[in-house]
Amino acid sequence: MKKLTLFFLLVLLGASAYIYHSFQAIKHEPLTITSEIYEVSQGTGFNRLCNDWQMKGYLESCLKYQVYAKFVPELFHLKAGVYELAGMTVLEAVGKIHRGEQKQFSFTIIAGDTFQNILKKLKNSPFVVYPSDEQELIEAMQLDGAPEGWLLPETYHYEAYTSASAVLNRAKEKMQTVLHQAWQQRMDALPLKEPYQALILASIIEKETGHAPERATIASVFINRLNRNMRLQTDPTVIYGLGDDFDGDIKRRHLKEHTPYNTYRIKGLPPTPIAMPSAEAIYAATQPEQTPYYYFVSKGNGQHQFSKSLREHNQAVKKYILKSNNDS
Repeated sequence: MKKLTLFFLLVLLGASAYIYHSFQAIKHEPLTITSEIYEVSQGTGFNRLCNDWQMKGYLESCLKYQVYAKFVPELFHLKAGVYELAGMTVLEAVGKIHRGEQKQFSFTIIAGDTFQNILKKLKNSPFVVYPSDEQELIEAMQLDGAPEGWLLPETYHYEAYTSASAVLNRAKEKMQTVLHQAWQQRMDALPLKEPYQALILASIIEKETGHAPERATIASVFINRLNRNMRLQTDPTVIYGLGDDFDGDIKRRHLKEHTPYNTYRIKGLPPTPIAMPSAEAIYAATQPEQTPYYYFVSKGNGQHQFSKSLREHNQAVKKYILKSNNDS
């Protein structure tokens, strides 16, 4: 009896040692995956997954993993999705799929970009579900008016097969939050009746300067002009109103055209934003500097010369624009 007990004990110890060494062997085996991403479809079980990996040469044999899965089956339940598995062991990769830690794709909205350009970029983004009818996207945003201006410039992360409307709505909600906060903190006596007008003004500020320290000064010029009932006379609004007719060169005849966005011909703000303004541009619109400036002209280096009077402005134009044209 003692010999039989000893025999079974030795068998048990041997089996335990075999299992332990087998586990140590598979614990560090790399998944030699060659693709950047790997997609697990809905309903895929471990056997099917492992067989696919073996067929593609990502691992040598599935048998030891199938045996191991019998002991801890709960760790081999897989979640569908798109994963990044490079540089992992087989068990690490299985664990990542089990936890559903999918690859995060990113989509960046650039400050100053237009809604139509954003749609083009989103349509070409990887693993985004884009509708055949773009009108669906606009309707999904549930806005009272045009979608222009309503997406906060930022990088948004998403998982594979996220709908385009979900990405846009996240950007819209962030913009609504920023605009609400900026409007609550606005300066007194601004010539802006509602948050939407601040959004419109912010989009113009965004398009007028890429030099961040100037935003609040640019804003002051427009605020001063609005207070004096002067036309804004800003080229970016004219360009936006021209749409596809703009060929990259704004001409004198363009400034004479009657469009809702030609601020050389209309007083006040255009009817909608002309781009996606950054949070900084929105705060500049609601908290502008207090300056005596009514004019500005580009210096040609990304910055502007500000003037208090038309006479000063004409001198600045002569210095920075006409001289530059003559030199060229």
